[in-house]
Amino acid sequence: MEPITLTTERLLLRSFTEDDTDEVYRLCQDADIQRWTTIPSPYERQHAIDFVGQMVPEGWRTGTMFTFAVVPAGGGPIMASVAVTLRTLSGTWEVGFWLGEQYRGRGIMTEAVDALARWSFSRLAATRLEWRAEVGNAASRAVAVRAGFTVEGELRASLLNNGSLRDAWVGSLLPSDLGMQSAYAYLPAAPARG
Repeated sequence: MEPITLTTERLLLRSFTEDDTDEVYRLCQDADIQRWTTIPSPYERQHAIDFVGQMVPEGWRTGTMFTFAVVPAGGGPIMASVAVTLRTLSGTWEVGFWLGEQYRGRGIMTEAVDALARWSFSRLAATRLEWRAEVGNAASRAVAVRAGFTVEGELRASLLNNGSLRDAWVGSLLPSDLGMQSAYAYLPAAPARG
């Protein structure tokens, strides 16, 4: 798929370009981004070069990961990254994101995740979006909950970060949670008896 752009009231979501390398490198020096996400740590300039020059274009080319730079709708610097990655052929995609420190607390990430979710359900025919974060990443969890995800529980040793397995929270968002149609009917499990 060729890269596309998404818009919200305040934001433009577009593909990263090589011109974004320096800003990605700068933003990813943030201790919280390095602590709570699976980006390399320490984050070197070569990591930013590989991200914008190889990882992002390869995801779009193969249709397995769609990564967007989040910028103000009227133009301006990169504030965040948000992506969906294919997890199952039955239509499950995982959302991931990071947000620059100076942009936190304004609802930017929630707005970007909502736009990406709606696009994923309509354009990618996603049947389920999953969100995962290391247990303790309260900021990521707050974004997921505000975007409509249902936190489903904890998964032991399910997140590889900086050479060690970490416990993770997992949540889901279904098309119906946003008032959208799914390609398949959903039949929830019957309540347990006794």
